[in-house]
Amino acid sequence: MVPRKAKSKLRIIPLGGLGEIGKNMTVFEYEDDIMIVDCGLAFPEDEMLGIDLVIPDITYLMKNINKIRGIVLTHGHEDTSGHYLIFYKKLMYQFMALN
Repeated sequence: MVPRKAKSKLRIIPLGGLGEIGKNMTVFEYEDDIMIVDCGLAFPEDEMLGIDLVIPDITYLMKNINKIRGIVLTHGHEDTSGHYLIFYKKLMYQFMALN
């Protein structure tokens, strides 16, 4: 019997926006490739004094910056793309938009 090669798995990692309004950001990771869908933000709750914006924790992406292949923004609302410029300044990725 020939041993089967282990199959690679697609990892889906929601960094924000799951079960909440805003902060939409999902990471799709397969082997050594990462695709990101959305870079959203949320606005603070009333009790969050002194906070202007709430963004997802991108520590995992910063540690795996060499695996990132691209970012897909699903639409132009702040909950899905409002964090993009902050993210861009940290990672310095090229931006391309389609009309």
